[in-house]
Amino acid sequence: MNRYLDKFFSYLEIEKNYSRHTLINYKIDLTEFFEFIKETPVEKVEYFTLRKFLAQLKDKEHKPRTLARKLSSLRSFFKFLQREGHIKNNPATLLMTPKLDKKLPAFLTEEDMGRLIEAPSNETDFGRRDRAILEVLYSTGIRVSELVGLDVDDVDFIGNIIKVLGKGKKERLAPIGEQALKTIQSYLDKRKKSSLALFLNKNGTRLSTKGVCDITHKYILQISSQQHISPHVFRHSFATHLLNRGADLRSVQELLGHVNLSTTQIYTHITMDKLKGIYSKAHPRA
Repeated sequence: MNRYLDKFFSYLEIEKNYSRHTLINYKIDLTEFFEFIKETPVEKVEYFTLRKFLAQLKDKEHKPRTLARKLSSLRSFFKFLQREGHIKNNPATLLMTPKLDKKLPAFLTEEDMGRLIEAPSNETDFGRRDRAILEVLYSTGIRVSELVGLDVDDVDFIGNIIKVLGKGKKERLAPIGEQALKTIQSYLDKRKKSSLALFLNKNGTRLSTKGVCDITHKYILQISSQQHISPHVFRHSFATHLLNRGADLRSVQELLGHVNLSTTQIYTHITMDKLKGIYSKAHPRA
């Protein structure tokens, strides 16, 4: 089985360009599956074997979104085995995906976002770094994983653009505002350690995703009573504020780096509340 897994993960990494985070999750899911089937050869796995495995996961009270991800891992794996000729029939073909509720993303008002960005002090090295991080996240809408991958050379101070390595290792260019560029420049001008990486931790090495999450969470707690707001609130607020101010959905899709427009459309549920309010006030027979 290990030889199948090695081939599968090489395929995901090299041909499909899956992110490190996705590869880790797939490894967890498939390891759990192999522990379930024990000594059964993978070629002998049937549809009902997979059903029993998913039923066991459900008994463990996994959330529907987690079950959907594990199901996706199994589908991808068996589809690969069939494509490579290791199995004749794909037992995962008929598996049904659990129904997922669409969660409306949390976002901050423009006023709260302004307060959040201004929370770090400009008088300390870490304060300047943190201010730049918050500005960049809100100005560009990039993911935290994309932010930690930024190098100094990825920032075009003249063209107001940053180069981002997104999901699937796909590069894209993202516009960045003057205010964010000023905070980056202020941070770099007074940064004591030289590095290719844009944002550094206290040891002078590239800041990790967890490091950025800890930083953003600290300032979020200072301005909001909502304990469970994630760093993704910058991305959600970025998209929501753009749509509220008249940006079209396809442009926001490009800015967020979404492959499918349907992924971006979730933000229209939020902006619809504002549109309804405008409609109620403006239409004579609302």
